[in-house]
Amino acid sequence: MRATIKGCRDGFCNFFKMMTSLEMRNLVLNVGEKRVLNHFSLKIPAGEVHILMGKNGAGKSSLAKAIAGHPDYQISDGEIIFDGQNIAQLPPEKRARLGIFLAFQNPIEIPGVSIANFIRAAMNAQNKKMATVEFYKLLHENMDRLGLKREFSSRAINVGFSGGEKKRCEILQLLMLQPSFTILDEIDSGLDIDALKIVADSINSLRSEHFSGLIITHYRRFLDHVIADRVHILEGGKIILSGGCEIIHELEDKGYTFFEQEKNATSPQV
Repeated sequence: MRATIKGCRDGFCNFFKMMTSLEMRNLVLNVGEKRVLNHFSLKIPAGEVHILMGKNGAGKSSLAKAIAGHPDYQISDGEIIFDGQNIAQLPPEKRARLGIFLAFQNPIEIPGVSIANFIRAAMNAQNKKMATVEFYKLLHENMDRLGLKREFSSRAINVGFSGGEKKRCEILQLLMLQPSFTILDEIDSGLDIDALKIVADSINSLRSEHFSGLIITHYRRFLDHVIADRVHILEGGKIILSGGCEIIHELEDKGYTFFEQEKNATSPQV
């Protein structure tokens, strides 16, 4: 049974304009000469958060970057349908304006640009402009929620940050921008148990019928705290198993190899 969805906080759901879903249809993804995804298909309906798991090198992060529009990840066939529009060939900035947000596994440093200025510029670019007083009021509320001190907002983005600070910075951007579709690429890595719970609670607070997302993770401990609807296992450029959160327990008991062998055993022989 699906867990109860928590509502958006403090009335800021007015940023959500419509119910949005994301669907990948027969996606073929290449990085240089390497084929990463092979006729990959997955649909994440509006209001749902899905989990993507798989071995290292299975293509999880490549998929995340392809959805966001990274130019090194070339889509040679298939479609990415977002809110009824094929965005597979759109540049990343247009995808971001449509409401797609990617929290990076390894966020880069941006010297000379403060967190507050960066977030405000991003909000302005998405027509989510706020008066200065209101902006800092919301920023400080979200920083308090993440256990961040006030001076954090004046620091240059990710410069000298610990792994946990980088991940909290990504979630701070998520809370401020409130996109309609979010991809979280191993957002739980580098977090201690207390920070893990704070980040999971922040993600859960965004749940609504207008919000959907894809969470990439290796660890069950994060999934003990975040509310999810479906779990998928990626291997060989395709989804080999989908189901409810019970898959996670089965995965821990049997490992990825068991599911790979089971999939191969049931695949038609040519």
